[in-house]
Amino acid sequence: MKLALLSDIHANIQAFDACLLHAREQGAQQFALLGDLVGYGADPVAVVERAQQLAAQGALLVKGNHDALAVAPPAQVVTVGDTTAGWTHEQLSDGQRQFLDQLPLTIQHEAILLVHASVDSPELWRYVYDERAASASLDAAAALADVRYVFCGHVHLQTLYYRGAAADLMKFLPTPGVAVPVPRHRRWLATVGSAGQPRDRNPRAMYALFDTDKLQLTFQRVAYDNHAAAVAIRQAALPAMFADRLELGR
Repeated sequence: MKLALLSDIHANIQAFDACLLHAREQGAQQFALLGDLVGYGADPVAVVERAQQLAAQGALLVKGNHDALAVAPPAQVVTVGDTTAGWTHEQLSDGQRQFLDQLPLTIQHEAILLVHASVDSPELWRYVYDERAASASLDAAAALADVRYVFCGHVHLQTLYYRGAAADLMKFLPTPGVAVPVPRHRRWLATVGSAGQPRDRNPRAMYALFDTDKLQLTFQRVAYDNHAAAVAIRQAALPAMFADRLELGR
């Protein structure tokens, strides 16, 4: 089976649809959305509707911090992430907010654990930016039976971590489109990148494809109409920096 892993869509329907199309063209049979469906972008309604359709077809979904913010926006804007929470909350219907609110923080599917941030206290939304954070997340996952693969988002970058023969954690920077062998005798953690708001100075959308039969993980980059997504943000009178990010990939 080929499992497509998408995270941090951030209300970017253009990127979301481009990744879904690309994944299907690559033979994806199952989808997993790793949180932050909304926030920053101009099309939260369309993105949540698409996510609901996928969920009805058997897709696996977990909650991200921006999904939680859209359900219960902060009374005062303190962080950058807070800036669009209230606007997003108002765009969504009661049913859509309920859908986001009921998403779990983690899902275990056979040997796979899905989470938005770190498995180590997922409700704290800790970033898995380096080997130390990845080790803490993998250690927490090790307490769960049979988990060999942890897939997460939150950091908007594509990175693969694994435990080497000496139990040291190793970091690997993948090449898009090149399959990486991920045998079961090791434990693996992948940050699959951001579909809707890449931040590595490359505006192409990100996702990953896991072949559970061949035990190969392929990180993907997908061109999409990022200018249209940026225009939509400006037309919605949301902060211009979020439009700039889509055009520059930062």
